[in-house]
Amino acid sequence: MTAPAAPEIADLEEQERRLTLQRFTHDDAWALGTLLVELAREREAPVAIDIRRGGQQLFHAALPGSTPDNDAWIDRKRRVVERYGCSSLLVGSRFRAKGTTFEESSRLDPDTYAAHGGAFPIAVTGAGVIGTVVVSGLPQVEDHKMVVEALEKFLAE
Repeated sequence: MTAPAAPEIADLEEQERRLTLQRFTHDDAWALGTLLVELAREREAPVAIDIRRGGQQLFHAALPGSTPDNDAWIDRKRRVVERYGCSSLLVGSRFRAKGTTFEESSRLDPDTYAAHGGAFPIAVTGAGVIGTVVVSGLPQVEDHKMVVEALEKFLAE
């Protein structure tokens, strides 16, 4: 079975515009994190989940089947969002659209940064990107889709 293709760049950019929040509190981090845990458990997904605002970790969970490597991937993908201000999948897709890869052309240490799907900016209207939500443990497009699905449900509530 081949991994699903990444969404188009325009679709990824639209997701980020659409999934901008009005606020993001400690309680919101708990609600979003709990929602992600519920989605992962329903699918028996072996993922780790991380939510941060600024430099503070507000939520972290490691589900059965996840490993310490997932936490390392979380950190690498999160740093891409913090540096570029957009999802890790979008950053990687933009490099691929230029006929190169993030690893080849970003000039950033691949042991510190990974432009693989699963890290998404937490953006607040009037404030911009204030944090990150990250899932690691599935193929990168699936990690990204899980975060987007959770943010959509979170915004609908």
